[in-house]
Amino acid sequence: MASSVTPGTHVRPAALTGWRLLLTRPALMPYNRLVVLVLAINAVVAGIIATTLASMPPADVATLLITMSGVNLTAAVLIRQQYVINLLFRLATSVPKSAPLAVRRRLAKVYHFGGIHVGAAVAAVGWFLGGAATVVFSDSFSVFSKGVAVALVACLVGILVPALPPIRQRRHDLFEMTHRFGGWSALTLFAVLTVALAADAADSAGAAGIGRVLAASPSFWLLLVIVLSVVAPWLRLRKVPVRIATPSSHVALADFDHGVRPFAGSSTTLARHPLGQWHSFANVVTRDETGFRLTISRAGDWTGRLIDDAPSHVWTRGIPTAGVGNVDQLFERVVWVATGSGIGPCLPHLFADTTPSKLVWATREPEATYGDDLVESIRASHPDAVIWNTSEQGRPDLVALALEEFTSFDAEAVICISNQSTTRRVVSALEALGVPAYGAIWDS
Repeated sequence: MASSVTPGTHVRPAALTGWRLLLTRPALMPYNRLVVLVLAINAVVAGIIATTLASMPPADVATLLITMSGVNLTAAVLIRQQYVINLLFRLATSVPKSAPLAVRRRLAKVYHFGGIHVGAAVAAVGWFLGGAATVVFSDSFSVFSKGVAVALVACLVGILVPALPPIRQRRHDLFEMTHRFGGWSALTLFAVLTVALAADAADSAGAAGIGRVLAASPSFWLLLVIVLSVVAPWLRLRKVPVRIATPSSHVALADFDHGVRPFAGSSTTLARHPLGQWHSFANVVTRDETGFRLTISRAGDWTGRLIDDAPSHVWTRGIPTAGVGNVDQLFERVVWVATGSGIGPCLPHLFADTTPSKLVWATREPEATYGDDLVESIRASHPDAVIWNTSEQGRPDLVALALEEFTSFDAEAVICISNQSTTRRVVSALEALGVPAYGAIWDS
C-alpha cells in the first residue's frame, strides 16, 4: 500500500540513553522481564507462606505447596493455549491507532507472553519440590503416594533440563519430544498423585468418600483445566491434502485448500506424523483465492525432508494462531525487514494490504530461489519494495536500510523477520535509536 505522506517529512526519534537504552539489550527484553516478574511474585508469596508452615500439619503443608505448584502449572499451560494466545493479540491490537504511540509500542510487545510460561513453569517445579519433600519425609502419606511424588519430580526435572536455552538451541528435537511426552507423563502422574493424596486424606479422617475429598481439592480442579487445555488442540487433529512446489532446493511452497481459511498473520502447525515433530509456519492468504499457502525453507532435517520428499498429505492440529506480525495493526505505517525465507511471515500482511507498509527483503537470487510468481506478486503489491540480491550486492546493513525506509516512509514501527541472531541485532539496534522495533523471539 502506498504511503500518503511526503517522503522525508518524518523526523527520526531521539536515540535512547540511560536505563531506557539498557532495556533494549536482548537479555533485558520483555520476555525475560516477565520471567523475573513471575518468579518474584512467587518468591513474595513463598515468603508470606513460610511464616505459617511451621504451625501446619504435614498433610496441610503438602496440600498447600502442591496447590501452589498447580496454580503456576495452570498459568504456564493456559498462556500457551491457542485460544488464549489469539485472545491476547486481539485485546492488545484492539487499541485504536489514535492512542498515543507510547502506549501502542508497548502493547505491541504482547508476543513476549512466553516469559509468563517459563516463569510459571519454573515456579511450579520449585513449589512441587517442596510439596514432594513433605510427602516423602512425612508419615502422613502412603508409600504409594511417596513413590508417585518422587516419579513426578524426576519427570518434571526431565522436562525442565532440555528446556534450558543452551540445550534447547542445540537439540530442539529433544526439547520438543521431552516437552510433549514428558508433559503428558507429568499430567498422568499429577492425576494419580491427586487421587492418592485424596485417598490418604480420606483414610486419615476416617471417611470413605474419596470423591468428596477430590471435589474439595483445588489441585483436582486445576488439573481438570490443564487437561482440557492440553487436549483441545488434539481434538482438531486432521490429515489434510497438500500440494507442494519446490522452485529451488531451498524452498517448498505448500498450498492447502481443505476448508480452513486462516486470518492474515496466523500460523499453522504441521507434522508428517501425529506423534512426530510439529512445526509452525505463517499462513499466506490472498483475497482472490481460497485456501492458503505456507512458505517453508530448508532449516533442518524436518524441513529438508519435506522439500526433498514432498508428501501428498500432512497432519494439522488446533486452530490458526496469531503471531508477532499481527502487531502491525497497532501502527499507521510499518516497515517490514526480512532476510531469506523470513519473507514468508511477512507475505500475508503485505498482501492483506490493511496497514500501509514498506518492504526491505535481503535474499540470494530471489527469483531462482523462491520462484518468479512469488517475487512478481510481491513487486505487484509493493512496487517500491527494496529487494536486495545478496548474491550480487553482498550483505546489506539492515539497520541502516531499515532506518532509511522508516524515516522516508514516515513509519511508526519496524518488524524484522530473520534468523535469531540477525533479528535480535536489528531489533536491539533500532530500539536503541528510538525506533519501535519488533521480531520473533524463538520461544516456541
